Amino acid sequence: MAQIITLTNRSGLDYLQGFVDRARNMRPVLLEIGEDLAESTKKRFASATAPDGTAWAPNSALTMQRYSANFARKKDGEFTKKSAAKIAGKKPLTGETGALASTINYQVGANGDAVSIGSPMIYAATQQYGAKSGEFGFSIYQTRNGSFPIPWGDIPARPFLGVSEADRNQVISLVQTYLKG
Repeated sequence: MAQIITLTNRSGLDYLQGFVDRARNMRPVLLEIGEDLAESTKKRFASATAPDGTAWAPNSALTMQRYSANFARKKDGEFTKKSAAKIAGKKPLTGETGALASTINYQVGANGDAVSIGSPMIYAATQQYGAKSGEFGFSIYQTRNGSFPIPWGDIPARPFLGVSEADRNQVISLVQTYLKG
């Protein structure tokens, strides 16, 4: 036996229709997610940690030697206080310009169904995944000792892209709030 239900109050159906309409256009919430994840990723450079919270591998002795060559020394060969402080505070992936951290951006897919976070810097993938010395061949430039491997030394993976547990919870919260209207 069938029953007919007549709705006299459409607020429930209107709410469900709004839910369906919002679910069909996720672009607004994906823009928020992209903004939040890009900021979260940039903060990893200050803490020198991966999305899972593990510390990045420290700079190698050779990297620190090359980096320290840029700083002023006293007549006795010791670094000035300012130089020593900069060298001591050197974190992996910060580079001279901070370009990798400052170019983190996001894009919402053309169909509005995905968001991607990344950097346009050519070396971003090498920093994310690491590389072995010479993995990309040898330099075309000749030095007194011949060409050199690219990269010139092993580079450990230092993941900066990804979603932390806090990021995951924030994404869930943003989507729930958006769908509820």
